[in-house]
Amino acid sequence: MLHPTIKDLTKEEYNRYELTLATAKCARMLTDEYVKQREEAEKSMTGNKDSDRNLMNSIDKDLKDEKAIKNAITRFYDGRYEIYREENAPAVEEVVEETAETTEE
Repeated sequence: MLHPTIKDLTKEEYNRYELTLATAKCARMLTDEYVKQREEAEKSMTGNKDSDRNLMNSIDKDLKDEKAIKNAITRFYDGRYEIYREENAPAVEEVVEETAETTEE
């Protein structure tokens, strides 16, 4: 049996189609982030084998070692990403804790 199940991911709130679209969009975002990190690491390579290995270690381990779909599913299940149904909002959005800014006058 696969874990997490579709029932766990949809939380009886979304249908499978919405979950599939959101997972695909999230996987695309994660793939784009991996490509960006890899390009930055390749640009900073010096030709020295020891330092080049360390640069490749600067890429996020989850992005480097796991498939994008598996990462997307895990992030939905953990609550790091949520699905939004608003018409003009993105379908997938990372959950960010907002901090209140205080201004002193």
